[in-house]
Amino acid sequence: MKILVINSGSSSIKYQLINMEDESVLAKGLVERIGIEGSRLEQENSDGNEFEIVQDIPDHEVGMELVVNSLTDGDKGVISSVDEIEAVGHRVVQGGDSFDKSVVVTDEVKKEIDRWASLAPLHNPANLMGVEVCEKLMPHATQVVTFDSAFHQSMPEEVYMYALPYELYEKHSIRRYGAHGTSHKFVANQVAKEIGKDVEDLKIITCHLGNGASVTAVKNGKSYDTSMGLTPLEGLVMGTRCGDIDPAIVPFVMDKEDLSPQEMDHLMNKESGLLGVSGISSDMRDIIEGAENNDKAKLAYNMFVYRVKKYIGSYVAAMNGVDAMVFTAGIGENAIGLREDICADLDYLGIKLDAEKNNVRGKAIEISTDDSKVKIFIIPTNEELVIARDTKELVAN
Repeated sequence: MKILVINSGSSSIKYQLINMEDESVLAKGLVERIGIEGSRLEQENSDGNEFEIVQDIPDHEVGMELVVNSLTDGDKGVISSVDEIEAVGHRVVQGGDSFDKSVVVTDEVKKEIDRWASLAPLHNPANLMGVEVCEKLMPHATQVVTFDSAFHQSMPEEVYMYALPYELYEKHSIRRYGAHGTSHKFVANQVAKEIGKDVEDLKIITCHLGNGASVTAVKNGKSYDTSMGLTPLEGLVMGTRCGDIDPAIVPFVMDKEDLSPQEMDHLMNKESGLLGVSGISSDMRDIIEGAENNDKAKLAYNMFVYRVKKYIGSYVAAMNGVDAMVFTAGIGENAIGLREDICADLDYLGIKLDAEKNNVRGKAIEISTDDSKVKIFIIPTNEELVIARDTKELVAN
């Protein structure tokens, strides 16, 4: 079975074609700058051959047509016909409390994706657009959606609720939903395999650290708590997101700076975090480099590290212990010194990092000391594979 995995953004389409017989990636690519000058497609095949197509791509339908043509091209493609694609798995950011697992697309499912778009206005509409384009271009293929928020639907009520008037939850579904669920689920299961135990017998803290970042407490294979909330704004310091702040700051700054709600939302989501504090960049690589001689960059770095450490400690308390901890995503997999700084002074919890083992990037490996009570791992995330596996299972059933 060959499954096409799609991550449709507002101006981009990321894709992978996976052969589920051995879970090998036949091709992966990116269509970017859709509807913008300079649009193009880049594709890399399993043999390492890469190619690029630069042309006007006015909308997602043209973009998906380009994807199909690239996969089936007689010289550069990897399949002879689009009919070889039995199913398409789509990433959808927000499923609210309507979905706790991946589902086959129906008209009702599409209505729910649209209904929850207010909580992910930059993502859900684009995700839904990708579904509808694929339905049109590949009517023979089963369409499946996997939700970033689904894994976190196992959180207890006292964890996901906010202490606001309860009728706001009843009227507007205001609660914690979390994100990056597909990644947290994947790395937690991979850690269990590395340890050689059933994930249902473990307490794991998963640190998905990228430009967007979140920490999750995975208890007995299920999400028990997670740092992101109603939206991805809550929680850690991120590339451009502020993370946790006193809610009273919002009306205070709006009043002092004469900002509209939209402008304040933009400030917290796009102008804050590492970028806002450092004044130089939202990229952790630039922050690490700049921290050597820039006090604000150093402060931004220290704030990021402290917030992750703070969540780790709170989740150890929430789960009454921890068996393993894992770093994943761009920063988590590659920032050697940052992992060491996060784990520093956590030895009282039995968390001890081995500096020599830790001197690695982007590789699945244990990095804890031999006497560490808590196993520490780096696990490269693979959200596409999770989506493909869920899609395969739904098609088979």
